[in-house]
Amino acid sequence: MNPGKLRGLNFADLTQELADAKEELFNLRFQLATNQLDNTAEIGAVKKNVARIATIIREQEIKAWEESHAAPPAEEAAE
Repeated sequence: MNPGKLRGLNFADLTQELADAKEELFNLRFQLATNQLDNTAEIGAVKKNVARIATIIREQEIKAWEESHAAPPAEEAAE
């Protein structure tokens, strides 16, 4: 899934996507260990997808934290 579509998902959907990607990575590694994997480049692609999803989750966490800890507007602070 591309980053644009991932950024449109909510936290619950992103965590589900992350779990699915990690499960897929596990299965690919298992296939590699049993010599059943034909295309080893799939492992790298899935690892990048895991990192991409984790990065977007972290971006959303940082954004939520910044919004909750935002400084009050200047007018209120001057009073």
